[in-house]
Amino acid sequence: MKTNKIKSISAVTLAALLAISIAGCSKAEVSSEVAVAATQTTSQAVASSAPSADSTASSSATSTTSTTEAFATDTAELFSDRDLEQSADLTGATQMKLVSNQDVTVSEEGVYVLSGDVENVTVTVDAAAEDAKVQIVLDGVSITNNDSPAIYVKAADKVFVTSTDSENHMEVTGSYVADGDTNLDAVIFSKADITLNGTGTLDIVSAQGNGISSKDDLKITGGVYTIQSAADAIEANDAILINDGTITIDTDKDALHSENADDAALGNIYIEGGTLNINAADDAITANNLVQIDGGTIDIKTSVEGIEANHIIVNDGQITLYASDDGINATPKVNEDASIVVNGGTIKVSMGSGDTDAFDANGDIAINGGTINVEATSAFDADGTAQLNGGTVTVNGEQITEITESRGGGGRGGMGGGGGMGH
Repeated sequence: MKTNKIKSISAVTLAALLAISIAGCSKAEVSSEVAVAATQTTSQAVASSAPSADSTASSSATSTTSTTEAFATDTAELFSDRDLEQSADLTGATQMKLVSNQDVTVSEEGVYVLSGDVENVTVTVDAAAEDAKVQIVLDGVSITNNDSPAIYVKAADKVFVTSTDSENHMEVTGSYVADGDTNLDAVIFSKADITLNGTGTLDIVSAQGNGISSKDDLKITGGVYTIQSAADAIEANDAILINDGTITIDTDKDALHSENADDAALGNIYIEGGTLNINAADDAITANNLVQIDGGTIDIKTSVEGIEANHIIVNDGQITLYASDDGINATPKVNEDASIVVNGGTIKVSMGSGDTDAFDANGDIAINGGTINVEATSAFDADGTAQLNGGTVTVNGEQITEITESRGGGGRGGMGGGGGMGH
């Protein structure tokens, strides 16, 4: 049963997130279980939550208590103890020495240790029990397939893919063959919640598809990953959640992509740790509903859109990005209340030439803290309000104290006068 979901970020929830960070908490809190109905616009939430000149820490803390108790849950609940455990309990584990051209099916809960250098092998998890948890341990395995995933999770409550202190490789060289009505399109393809962790390395190559795909939640809490893909490198319908690990991505499409066509509350990305190095031909980090960054080191070397979602919240972390269109872009995807909120962290945005914006919101922008360094023709472009309430913001080498309607970086804020929709 799924219990750990980042649900919709409504205007009320946004206000709670802002209030938490203003009060000095270590990270914002967002419910993984409760979707809160909006009762005010996002612009009202941002304005009411921004610190005024005469506000005090004590009054902020007082207002935070009631708000967070009503609407938020600690994000620590998003990761279970087993998600965060970087080694598997091998007591009673099943050892599986793979053989080329011989597929393997796992139908029972348990721990399965894979090894071998093989071709045209798919390890299928088809554990029908509603609460079945399966752990696949990679212990020096190399799988190269022509048209099928290396790991295919067909049925399970949850699957863990855990690497030992070893080198592992998975590759699909051609186009994918569907499984009935299921369009298999990734080297690791899961129809259930999946967690990747461990102490080893895993190289993934997908010549004509995605790297890792989940139709539910996809979590990464440890390990070292190198992903080369023609389509999205890491893709999930419900949520991508990253706690730790080192992930290097080179993709012809999006690096991290979360989208759910059936539920506007889903399609979220949450990052609280780890290291991401990204070269993306399209978007680096994109989600339909929410991108929230509470920590980690993110280096986006190339992208069209750096970070894009309906709502973007940065509370901490080290973010460096280059984009040829928009750097950080909030655009209506599931509702009209698009917003960018920065409460902390260090952000450096470098933009390509032309009609580009470092921060572009088809709604509101609130900078409440953090250190931001922008190199761009247009630093800020908001269709709604744009507030600089705290933090240190430098645009093209000059520190600014407010965001104005002037275009051209530098000056007093460089908010693009052109407005318009984000891309």
